[in-house]
Amino acid sequence: MLVQLENLEKAYGDGADRQHVLRGVSLDLDRGESLAITGESGSGKSTLLHLIGLLDAPDAGQIILDGDIVSTLNDTGRAQRRREQIGLVFQQFNLAPSLTVASNIALQARLARRFDPAWIAKLVERLGLSDFQARYPEQLSGGQQQRVAVARALAAKPVLVLADEPTGNLDEETSARVLTLMLELCADAGTAMIMATHSLQAAGQTSRRVHLSRGRLS
Repeated sequence: MLVQLENLEKAYGDGADRQHVLRGVSLDLDRGESLAITGESGSGKSTLLHLIGLLDAPDAGQIILDGDIVSTLNDTGRAQRRREQIGLVFQQFNLAPSLTVASNIALQARLARRFDPAWIAKLVERLGLSDFQARYPEQLSGGQQQRVAVARALAAKPVLVLADEPTGNLDEETSARVLTLMLELCADAGTAMIMATHSLQAAGQTSRRVHLSRGRLS
């Protein structure tokens, strides 16, 4: 088992304004598995991914990653585990504007000290980025930026990739193509993936699907 979530709770605000976003969420994910989390806007999908990605800590419950309890780590500990084991793909891409495509892709792998030129070259070729490596993010289309984000997330061969509405800004055809490539490359790297999406079509491409509503999974 790669990921185990045990009764996760998360709320924001204080007093009468306190909003419970996650209410006792439990979930298991095997190595190499792909999982889609569906749910309407505001259902807590992004919050759940942020907790699994160690960008935030739960109010209660445990997150176990690769056999270790990581939900109790401090900021430094979470950052280290995230850098070494997790790849992130955001809806808004979050590429470094001052870095070229090549440097953006290599960034995570270099930080994790797992830069593999042959694997990077394979990612670049499979994602159709060979002719764009010297360009900057502002010189790319939305689909091209998203493919760079996918390459960056997979460059260090993380055990887990988390994708938050990864194709939400793309048209249907481009979305399906990018997601197919991402799933194929995750399989090549032996990487598990959890994707939050409102698209049932996108969710249908993963090996398993769960639904989040009112802070609970079904």
